[in-house]
Amino acid sequence: MDNSNYQKFKRLHYNDKPLLLPNAWDAKSARVFEQNGFEAVATSSAAVANGLGYEDGETLPFDELCFVVKRILASIDMPLSVDIEGGYSRDHAKVCENIYKLAYMGVAGINIEDSVVVDGKRLLLDAAETAEKLGKIKAYCVGNKIDIFLNLRTDPYLLNVDDRFNETLSRVEAYTKAEADGIFIPCLTDLGEIKEFTSKTSLPVNVMCMPNLPDFGQLADAGIKRITMGPFMFEYLAKQQAAACVKIRDEGSFKELF
Repeated sequence: MDNSNYQKFKRLHYNDKPLLLPNAWDAKSARVFEQNGFEAVATSSAAVANGLGYEDGETLPFDELCFVVKRILASIDMPLSVDIEGGYSRDHAKVCENIYKLAYMGVAGINIEDSVVVDGKRLLLDAAETAEKLGKIKAYCVGNKIDIFLNLRTDPYLLNVDDRFNETLSRVEAYTKAEADGIFIPCLTDLGEIKEFTSKTSLPVNVMCMPNLPDFGQLADAGIKRITMGPFMFEYLAKQQAAACVKIRDEGSFKELF
């Protein structure tokens, strides 16, 4: 399956300067990112879900996600990576089917997680089972000539589990062996720990926007290759909207909008 944007997207993970990857939630937000110089864009599962009135955690139907993805792809020329959370199934065959649909649409990458939401609570999946599933997904993609960048998000830091550093390290090693294309560690912010992780894998490591995240130059020096925004631009703009609503209501005027 020919996907020229995949090749471009993959190359963006191997530059001296980290790929700054914004997270969109609809066609308009993706187009704004492209118009302002970003080289690729990803979806945020939380932002897409919340924008359509759903909670994060695969409550957004996959068909609705595909509709949003289709509209984004029709509105931009740069590569798009799609957050598919846990894959929208615990069965690797169904996950592969979902990935095939996205690749056929022209998606350059996916982000898949090693945690899932069950009864409103996020749970960390077994590392060995996740690595096995990843290996099967990779084999499926190779066997069906599907070019798509598989970014594996590992969540011990997000969930603040006991001994999160060593738990993450063992998962990074397992997912590297299972031939993920990239590793994403959300909520990782300590430069010393970042350097440890980037030194332990040949894969590009991805961190996410956080209040105490080091600046981009420091992250580059620490070996980070991808920096994502998560849902925080979406949430920032929602706060701006709420503040504008208060002014419009209290001042009895639309001046705030102009």
